[in-house]
Amino acid sequence: MFFGPVPVREAEGCILGHSMSVGTQRFRKGRVLSAEDVQALRQAGQDSVYAARLGPDDVPEDQAASRIAEAAAGTSTRAATAFTGRANIYAEAAGIAVLEPARVDALNLLHEAVTIATVAPFDVVEPGQMLATVKIIPFAAPRDVVQRAAEIAAETGPLVRVAPFAPRRVGLVMTRVDDTKDSMLAKTEAALRERLLRLGSDLGGSLTCEHDATAIAVCVAQLREQGCTPILVFGGSAIVDREDVVPAGIVAAGGIVEHFGMPVDPGNLLLIGRLAEVPVVGVPGCARSPKLNGFDWVLQRLCAGLGVGRPEIMRMGAGGLLKEIPTRPQPRSGPGAGTKSESQAPAVQRRPRIAAVILAGGLSSRMQGGNKLLADLGGKPILRHVVEHVLASPARPILIVTGHRAEEVRAAALVGDEAPDGLSFTHNPDFAGGLATSLVAGIRALPEGLDGALICLGDMPDVPPRVLDKLISAFNPVEGRAICVPVVGSKRGNPILWGAQFFNQLKGLDGDSGARRLLEQHADWVCEVAAGDDGVLNDIDTAEALAARRQR
Repeated sequence: MFFGPVPVREAEGCILGHSMSVGTQRFRKGRVLSAEDVQALRQAGQDSVYAARLGPDDVPEDQAASRIAEAAAGTSTRAATAFTGRANIYAEAAGIAVLEPARVDALNLLHEAVTIATVAPFDVVEPGQMLATVKIIPFAAPRDVVQRAAEIAAETGPLVRVAPFAPRRVGLVMTRVDDTKDSMLAKTEAALRERLLRLGSDLGGSLTCEHDATAIAVCVAQLREQGCTPILVFGGSAIVDREDVVPAGIVAAGGIVEHFGMPVDPGNLLLIGRLAEVPVVGVPGCARSPKLNGFDWVLQRLCAGLGVGRPEIMRMGAGGLLKEIPTRPQPRSGPGAGTKSESQAPAVQRRPRIAAVILAGGLSSRMQGGNKLLADLGGKPILRHVVEHVLASPARPILIVTGHRAEEVRAAALVGDEAPDGLSFTHNPDFAGGLATSLVAGIRALPEGLDGALICLGDMPDVPPRVLDKLISAFNPVEGRAICVPVVGSKRGNPILWGAQFFNQLKGLDGDSGARRLLEQHADWVCEVAAGDDGVLNDIDTAEALAARRQR
């Protein structure tokens, strides 16, 4: 790849290296310069620009990032469409992040053009949380490097996956000693229930007995017969040796003690055993508190179906110093068990919460009496093509705005009577006032807490899901990309993704050209996204347009 000053007359097809103003336009870094762009640069008096010119053995940054991310994305994850050389991998389920640090290192050491950053191994993750980001540093990466990086990311299975939490019936045994109070037992059970609820599980059985090996054995065996797994034993007195009362009770029940002790503080005095296939944990006394401790790490893995034995426990030492010390006096008692408090934990990066509003309320006045959205195209209504494409994207919720012939439009949007999860309808009683009234109705009906919304037109059936994905991937208000517009060459199309910061202004529109004025007013926030598909330019609003589309 060449990077440096390029004469404007030779710049067509080059990638602009630095953002610049060109007359009344703003060309952003990374723009692939078209013939029209070159003409605009010459008219603005530019003789040369800093730009990149790719060679035959270069893979463009988005293609390279997508290839590596797709190879790295495993079970219960999703690789988002790449933008500006970055492809993020998101969790699709609540669970434990599983990855191999050695392979992360190998990929990062391969070549300076390719990087991957991940969450820590065995972090608890939520749906939509970012697990990893692949970033191509220059505008392209060598083809052989991309090939090798994809091989590393996939060679023993995908590099990053999520082990989802599954509902489990957990057994609990609590023992009493002479000074054990009922209030302490109640506190212990409450703290455990809170931990389990956060992991999607609950107690399947709870028994209390004397602090005696035989009594513990009876309780453990009984809970196993009831189908509880894992089984947790809270001793009235701490375990201090692998021959102590709690481990002796596990052995007396027919089980084995696999390991005693862990390099995590608090949590050192944890014991892990097994009764046939059921894990049995001797729980350290620190777990009576909701504060994070080593037991949480073991419980999280067990609830995600991950094996926990001596090797796994003894590898928890790096990062295992959880105890509050004078140089780190932050409280660890967060809003619930097994989690870090907000003061301790960094902000979780997540997929932006982007809704989709499909405008389907118009009069179809140019369609000579018919409703264009109900017209057949390839065996189904035009509107259903749009709905299916949006459903295949990560945009949620999806809100369809009806108006003219609302019930027929609703039926055309669905396959069957039930709307898929995440899809709903709102009616615009002022639909005769034009498209802007439906846009206002849709924005007003959106729930709180969104980051933005895709405004989709119901008469544009040829906008594929990958274009919607690309718009969502481009959206980043922190980096100045709060309005994302698809373009083909120099032509802008639809749908447009609007950041939530503009919702109030959209609610105030009073004409079908209002949104266009907002684009001009907020030009600094606009990001043009190369769609690579002219479906973003083509609506079907006349009988002639429909006939032409049917002939394709």
